Amino acid sequence: MLIITRKKGESLMIGDDIEVIISRIDDGSVKIGIKAPKDVSILRKELYEEVEKENKEATKIDLSMLKNIKKR
Repeated sequence: MLIITRKKGESLMIGDDIEVIISRIDDGSVKIGIKAPKDVSILRKELYEEVEKENKEATKIDLSMLKNIKKR
């Protein structure tokens, strides 16, 4: 993990096309802006984990239900 220090108004680059800008620092909270290509998905980690969990749940199949489907 890379840990760096930035001040308000400063930024950092991830690769050639993602920029993270420090917008505001207040009472233990940091507001950041992210400039990235439209095809790059940006999610808060807790939301990403929720989506990941729901996707895993959606892939679970109750095979006993398939036995109840009549063949044509």
